[in-house]
Amino acid sequence: MPKAWIQERKRDYYYRKAKEEKYRSRAAYKLFQAVERYHFIKEGDVVVDLGAAPGGWTQAARRIVGAEGFVLGVDLKPIEPFPERNVRTIIGDITEVETIRQILEIIPRKADVVISDASPNISGIWELDHARQIDLAQKALQIALEILKPRGNLFVKVFQGDMLENFTSKVKQHFKDVKVIKPKASRAKSSEMFVLGVHLKVNALFAE
Repeated sequence: MPKAWIQERKRDYYYRKAKEEKYRSRAAYKLFQAVERYHFIKEGDVVVDLGAAPGGWTQAARRIVGAEGFVLGVDLKPIEPFPERNVRTIIGDITEVETIRQILEIIPRKADVVISDASPNISGIWELDHARQIDLAQKALQIALEILKPRGNLFVKVFQGDMLENFTSKVKQHFKDVKVIKPKASRAKSSEMFVLGVHLKVNALFAE
């Protein structure tokens, strides 16, 4: 890992803040900022976090939903367990249908919100990385349509590029209100954006 990158990360405000406040990653603040502005996760909600490792978003979601909510983190990699009884994690591939079955078996009811900060292994080839990221976002959308309750919400990471508009159009087919946002905690030079779909349309549940 390049020394310059390590030093830059240590100077990063949100990296330091995460260390101080004992969040597993600086990404927690991206979710906090988005929820503070758009209120798509509420106390008592059931939240499914796709691509959850190392658990920063899962921690943030648990803080928002409180003791009455439930958070399930899903990732290909093992996630260090959480002490709270209403937080679970599983090893699962979001590209596999079996993962949907696992999720539905664990969550106490249909989810209120699906969030996904999943990223591909970065190759450095922009077109390839963009396509892989959009593919992961498509998988998150497919899972959301299976596990969300009517009027549920989706918040998913994408990369800027020529495939983003088509993906956003697909989200608009299923959700009443759709926005593309970039939280302040996202690095300025990063191409990551987040698509927020609010209020899953009831007919979307039968359109797939």
